[in-house]
Amino acid sequence: MDWTLDQLNAFVISVQQGSFSAAARRLGKAQSRISTAISNLEADLGFELFDRSARLPVLTPEGQQMYEEAKVVLAQCDRLQSRALTLTKGEEVTLTIAMDEASPLTAFEEFFQHVSETFPLLKLTIINGSKDDIATRVDEQLADIGILFFSKMLPSSLEFTPICEFNSSLIVGKNHPLAQTAAPTVQQLSQHRQFLICDRSGHHHSEALSANYWHIDSYYSITSFVMRNMGWAFVPDHVFTNEFFSEDVVKLSMENIPASQWIEMGVVKRRDRGTGPVLQWIQNELKSMFAQ
Repeated sequence: MDWTLDQLNAFVISVQQGSFSAAARRLGKAQSRISTAISNLEADLGFELFDRSARLPVLTPEGQQMYEEAKVVLAQCDRLQSRALTLTKGEEVTLTIAMDEASPLTAFEEFFQHVSETFPLLKLTIINGSKDDIATRVDEQLADIGILFFSKMLPSSLEFTPICEFNSSLIVGKNHPLAQTAAPTVQQLSQHRQFLICDRSGHHHSEALSANYWHIDSYYSITSFVMRNMGWAFVPDHVFTNEFFSEDVVKLSMENIPASQWIEMGVVKRRDRGTGPVLQWIQNELKSMFAQ
């Protein structure tokens, strides 16, 4: 076996980023180094991974198979590195936690009070954002862990540990036309504006039920617009039941909506990062808190 982990990493990142130049930017290396690494990997394996005849490289059938295998190998290496760091690392002195802005505020206020009492010398930084911002900050090592609602678009370098589920409800303003329909159908919803969550760069992954929709980076802003009878939305229960919204927002039945609206919340961290005693305590405490 003459191939290296650096070659595998260059290969996987190139596939995920769509080009050798994008992979070079992602890894902070010259494009020539990425191209050379992949060429050397192909030479060691004995077949081509990419068809280079088009403007952008496209995986060959053999390359597609190797891509799946390479991801497994790199993930296992990350877990090995994480376990080694965990075994050698003492209690953390500083931590940065990135949190989804839609997290239930009261529950986490009590949680962080418990953190302060349990680890009085810990220097803690808490930053907020929407779910994709959280994942990016953890992936770029700007945060140690993230607490967010689950996204299917997480980078392969991250692992997600679920801690609880929240129910998401269909809401409209009390004076919106849909407020008179106890259990609207998808066809009825499609006749009105829908508000959908997105990250702060404007990227979005939720599928709209209405052709008329807005993307907004905050569930609280979404609920404010719903309260003004501007449209409808699916939001976590703890958001619209806030006393600021509760009197002006109506919850409708979702019995005619085919897709499940449960939202999973969890902790995300880099696979190659060790889990010290404080981080381990935080994950266990969060699971225990929401289980109750």
